[in-house]
Amino acid sequence: MSEQCVFCQILNQQAPCYPVHETRYTKTFLDIFPASPGHCLIVTKDHYQDIFEATPEAISMVGHVSTLIAHTVKQELQCDGVGIFQLNGAAAGQTVFHYHMHVIPRNAGEDLAIHSRVSGDPEELRAMAERLSRRAAEMLDGVD
Repeated sequence: MSEQCVFCQILNQQAPCYPVHETRYTKTFLDIFPASPGHCLIVTKDHYQDIFEATPEAISMVGHVSTLIAHTVKQELQCDGVGIFQLNGAAAGQTVFHYHMHVIPRNAGEDLAIHSRVSGDPEELRAMAERLSRRAAEMLDGVD
């Protein structure tokens, strides 16, 4: 774990988040600067800066969970599509240096964005996290 890493702080319950799903190896929560409503982040519970440090097992588990969260988001939000993004290094757009995957609901006609500079409304984030968490629990029962 890295004391300066906001995702490590979330995992250590030293920073708040809006949780959606958790396995032994990953935690999924809402991005507090969502590119669109329902924008989820899947993070490894072990700290790896990026794909170049992450183990194949960690990468595999994040990929597996991203598929399941994508189904959850698509079914619950009835969006037209779901973007799955994973960025490595500042030049690639990575802003938090802890291996993670973005799962972003997309609808036709929207501009493509991975990051936002606008913080989500806490009440809306809380309600969305509860909604997705319920759907994820139904769909992902038994995935750990």
